[in-house]
This record gives sequence, structure tokens and C-alpha cells, in this order.
Amino acid sequence: MTTLSQSPANTPAASSAVPGAGRRLRAVLNWAMRYNFLFIFLLAVCIAASLSDNFLTPGNIANLFQQAAVIGILAVGMTFVILTANIDLSVGSVAAFGGVLVAVLLQSGMPVILAVPLTLLVGMAAGALMGAITVFGMVPSFIVTLAGLVSFRGLTFLVSDGVPIGGLPTGFSGFGSAVITFGEFRFPVMGLVFIGIVVVAGLLLRYTVFGEHVLATGGNREAARLSGVPVRFVTIAVFAVSGLLATLGGVLLTSRLSIGQPTAMQGAELDAIAAVVLGGTSLFGGRGSMLGTAVAVMLLQVIRNIFNLLGLGSFYQMTITGVIIVFAILLNRLIDHYAGRN
Repeated sequence: MTTLSQSPANTPAASSAVPGAGRRLRAVLNWAMRYNFLFIFLLAVCIAASLSDNFLTPGNIANLFQQAAVIGILAVGMTFVILTANIDLSVGSVAAFGGVLVAVLLQSGMPVILAVPLTLLVGMAAGALMGAITVFGMVPSFIVTLAGLVSFRGLTFLVSDGVPIGGLPTGFSGFGSAVITFGEFRFPVMGLVFIGIVVVAGLLLRYTVFGEHVLATGGNREAARLSGVPVRFVTIAVFAVSGLLATLGGVLLTSRLSIGQPTAMQGAELDAIAAVVLGGTSLFGGRGSMLGTAVAVMLLQVIRNIFNLLGLGSFYQMTITGVIIVFAILLNRLIDHYAGRN
């Protein structure tokens, strides 16, 4: 009497292993696509390290954080705005206005402890105003903040009479160039401020009700409203946060340069948007992370460092930044399509 036996390939265990392996592979691919910016960042670091032996030195790493701090702070605020499916084109002008305003207040004799908070409040109010116009005037944020870009730049020149403002107190000027020593490693205080803001913003986004409301508003505004999310308040709030952080970036820049420069931060909104989108935040709202934004900010700084090592000028940097934005948008659309979000 003969008996039939199953081959190993036809056993239930073997057949169930195939779908299991497929799920694991798909999970790995999803993770790789979601965190693609990390792979791009590591590739850029490897290229830069191969071009110069000084790239990975403690001094150059500290310099990268120093250079990236101001744009990084602006990009954190921009992340909140874009997560709600809006955009803020005014951050560069608001930052310049904040930098000049604090210089004017300090030059007039106002103490640092009053001048800095007052400047930050003005910046937050400016952001909230643009958010309110967007919400209650039902005007696209692109138009509102484009007007803000022009208006605040003009206001900056009015306040400063178009000339740089110096003669700032030593205590204020010293903060922007201050460093903290860890053994033989010297790290800039501005870099620590940037890292701290990223951590706080990341916790706020992921572990608070406000963060949930931001993601819900960007994911589906009408569904969020019907679910009880105060979408108007959330929209105004993210613009207020963006204005606050933009002003903070301008204050830190003025502290570092020891001068209020009315022409500062021109084109900063482009760098901030590039970092946010490259970091995986969808321009259509509802998806993104502060970690992605922070890594993308450093990536753009590494790319600039590579350009400097190659002896390429600022025109190349501007061109490549624009190409990066387009590439990041197309990549995000591809990921959305692959994940079935659109």
C-alpha cells in the first residue's frame, strides 16, 4: 500500500511562510520609503567625508549646527503650518523684522530681558494675524503670506531706515556666538537651541492633543471639524508658532552677527520649505515629522558644505535647492501613491 506525502514546498508551514516573508519585505520597503531622507542624508555625509578629511572633525560638525540653527528653527515653525495643508512664505521677512526690531529696542536702551520677549510677542502676533486673515477672510495662505513677505520686508526697512543697526549690548551679542564645552568638544549654544526646539516641537506634535488636532486638520479639514476639532483655532495657532519661531531665528541671527541687518534672511522661506518637504512632510498636510525636518535641514547644510569644498558658488546652491524641492515633492507623491493614500 502506497501513501501520499506532501513535499516541503507544499506543506502548510511552507505556504504560510511565503506570505509572512512578503509582509516583512513590504514592511521593510515601507520603512525605507518613509525614512528615505535618512538614506539621502547618510549618502551626502559619505560624499562630503570623501571629499575632505576635515568634514567629520568636531569643529566642522559644530560649525554645521551653528550654520543650520536659524534656518532649522524657521523650518520647525514651517512644519506646523504645512502639516495643516497651509504654507507660510513670510518667515524670512518676519525673521529679518524680528532681528531689526530687537536691535532698535536694545539701541534705545531697553533691557535685553524686556526687548527679546517683546520682539517674540510681536512676531507671534504677526503670525496669528496672517492665520486669522487666512481663516476668517477665506484667503489662501499662499496669498496672505506672500503679502506678508513683502509687507514685513518693507516694514523692516522702515524701522531701520534701510541701514544696519549696531551698538548692541555685549551680553546680547555674546549669546549668538557662545559655545558649551564638552571635554575637548565645543558645541554652539545656537545649535543646542535648535535641537531643543526640535525635541519640544516633536513631543508637542506626537504626544499632545494639539498635535493630534494639527495632523487631523491637515489630513481632512472637514472631517476634523465635524469631529469637534477647532480647525480655525488650530490654523491660527500654527501660524502664530511659525511667526514666533521666525522671530526667534531673527533675534538669534542678530545676536550672532552683533548687528540688525534689514537685508538678512532673503530667500530663507525657500530653504525652510525645502527642508520640510525633503524631510517627508506632505505639502497636502496630515503627514510629517519634526525629526524628518531636522535631518533635512542638516542635509541641506551638508550639501552647501560639499559645494564649498568643490568651490561652487551660491548660484549653484540656489539652483540645486530648487531642484531638491521638486524632487522631494515628486518623491512624496510617489510614496503617497505607493501607500494608497491618494
